[in-house]
Amino acid sequence: MPVNTVVDTATLKSAAEQFPTALWNDSADPAELAQSIGFGAVGATCNPVIALAAINANHEEWKSRIRELARRYPKATECWLGWKVIEELSTAAARLLEPAFRASGGRNGRLSIQTDPRFHRDAEALVEQAVHFSSLADNIIVKIPATSVGLRAIEEATYRGVSINVTVSFTVAQAVASAEAIERGLDRRSAEGLPETEFGSVVTIMGGRLDDWLKAWTQHNRILVDPGVLEWAGVAALKRAYGIFVERGFRSRVLSAAFRNHMQWSELQGGDLVVSPPFDWQMRINENGIVAEDRIGQPVDEDILRVLRERVPEFNRAYEVDGLTPDEFDTFGATVRTLRQFLEAVAALDRVIRDVLLPPV
Repeated sequence: MPVNTVVDTATLKSAAEQFPTALWNDSADPAELAQSIGFGAVGATCNPVIALAAINANHEEWKSRIRELARRYPKATECWLGWKVIEELSTAAARLLEPAFRASGGRNGRLSIQTDPRFHRDAEALVEQAVHFSSLADNIIVKIPATSVGLRAIEEATYRGVSINVTVSFTVAQAVASAEAIERGLDRRSAEGLPETEFGSVVTIMGGRLDDWLKAWTQHNRILVDPGVLEWAGVAALKRAYGIFVERGFRSRVLSAAFRNHMQWSELQGGDLVVSPPFDWQMRINENGIVAEDRIGQPVDEDILRVLRERVPEFNRAYEVDGLTPDEFDTFGATVRTLRQFLEAVAALDRVIRDVLLPPV
């Protein structure tokens, strides 16, 4: 721990008790999740990247389990076994969250499991996998990307009773379009007299990944801005999206993910939304005693917004409701980068399974 660090391990728990802002843990690792629940967390997530981290952190335990699964399913492919591991991690985490699920009537206590990124061009495959994942536990919420294809899958999966966590989403335009897709799915259910339950659906904006993309974009275009300005881009997009969600009465909530700075937690406190920091970020927020104040209604400094708008045209595409068309969601830099990373994680998970089944010689 750094010298002179102010320690207040109750920081997150105090915020969770003061505000409607829900804390979710950006990991399904059981040890981390159990501790995060102690901080007030009422949700968590799993995906191939997180599964890889969990396997690497408990390698011998998971190696034994993978071998057991391979014996039980002798014809299973490496890919199938990898997703079986993700399902097992997810259902174990979902059990830890059941008390919060019951207490909130389904609004929280959700475990997010991500659809296979290799299906990003196939709406039907995304929907079918979402329906399957939803059947694993009552409190499963399924991640579908905010792409042109993903929007169709989000609406259809919602209609079929799946709770949605929109992912691969970085912009206000993506968030609003995704919330509207969820509304259409819910309206279709209502029109057909299907049960109207609390879906607890959320729409993610990966604020830190938006910051990453804008930093890469400004570097490529040889644009200089004052240090720190680009750290506010994701926060600005999250605040803008939250205001629109409240104004339009969307039944889903905004979710802040992909943390790069503590403002992606502290600047959103007070709002009825979800913040989902990785466990290490939760520890750092506690260790540094970051003050939790009602800041969701505090706008980003006008001078910072002016610089972003004038010096970084790419920011306007992320900040404006009509900054991107659905077709442009697919080619937005942060979308391409993130989908590629998720695809690489799936390939890496396949390699881990392969090394267990066929150890290198």
